[in-house]
Amino acid sequence: MFRLIPAALLALYLAACTPGTAPSPTEDASAPAPQPDARAIIAEVGRIQTPNGIEESFAADIGGVKQWLSIRGKDRNNPVLILVHGGPGSAEMAAGWAFQRGWEDYFTVVQWDQRGAGKTWATNDPEAVLPTMTKERMVEDVIEVVDFVRQHLGKDKVILMGHSWGSVISLDAAMRRPDAIAAYVGIGQVINMERNEAEGWRFALEAAQADGNTQAVEELEALAPYPGGPLTVERIGAERTWSIHYGALAAYREDADPWFRAMRLSPEYDDDILAKFDAGSLASLNALLPDLAAVDFDGLKTSPVPVFMLLGRHDYTTPSQIAADWLDQLEAPAKGAYWFEHSAHLPLMEEPGVTLMTLVTCIRPYATEADLAAAREKARACVSAP
Repeated sequence: MFRLIPAALLALYLAACTPGTAPSPTEDASAPAPQPDARAIIAEVGRIQTPNGIEESFAADIGGVKQWLSIRGKDRNNPVLILVHGGPGSAEMAAGWAFQRGWEDYFTVVQWDQRGAGKTWATNDPEAVLPTMTKERMVEDVIEVVDFVRQHLGKDKVILMGHSWGSVISLDAAMRRPDAIAAYVGIGQVINMERNEAEGWRFALEAAQADGNTQAVEELEALAPYPGGPLTVERIGAERTWSIHYGALAAYREDADPWFRAMRLSPEYDDDILAKFDAGSLASLNALLPDLAAVDFDGLKTSPVPVFMLLGRHDYTTPSQIAADWLDQLEAPAKGAYWFEHSAHLPLMEEPGVTLMTLVTCIRPYATEADLAAAREKARACVSAP
């Protein structure tokens, strides 16, 4: 759902801001490249040079705030995929170079830094933005982004994909604007925040007990009953410390630091943006936590648009089975649940190949075919796992 950034990781961000120079011919070619050179290499490797391609990054007026968009793809005729990031406040644009390049062969990919995140946070006055940060305002932002992108790219509909917190505001937006949405895709989908938290806590406690980790058991039992009342940053942070340790965020890992550190090499961000990133994440979380804690889609029984879920088998940050059970009961023009056996909360990063195959074979037809029957027929060849 979100991350609490340890001081050590923040120090790594700041340390990364030291300027470097390109290696001389006498230096070991296998040595790590200084950061500015690495950024330039990644930018050049990812450069879109196809005749009908698109590579843009700019701030658009969304909900009265200049909000940053990145638009990338090899062919403007491809369907548009808008990724709405998680957090609150954990922008994914800066890590996109590490997982989305394959998508750009089949989609025009739009990433957007929300009003409390990344480049948008860093380039606006926080005092002006913070009072506007509510779930309702950010659902409206999603809709404005969708309409802006449709007009900018000349598309009738887009595929809307929400990740974690982004799934909260995107699912709501998709239900309100079926005229603009070809399909909705949820990753780390939040259905009921209170049940999510209870299941994640149970997972962490059972894992700690099996591991004989007395410190973890004591700290988790001290939270009981969990969530047991108003959620706070401190209580959620205490639970996340151990659920993440046991792989609830990234499968088979004690943290997801490699992907967060990948931002340091992003061609999309400079050092000033990175230095302000964590302040935006924390401000977003504090502002939006009451709305997040109240999330409950259990009453949503029908959808006017196709709905698909990308489910990490090991996700106990937003436990996947809750979303799968909800989807099973949902009435929709088309729907599908795709399990990622080696992922937790970050399948787009943990299993990028399976993500690509799923998006292309299972979901893309709903944006390219003339009618629902044709899309279903084409998606019969869906391949979502090796």
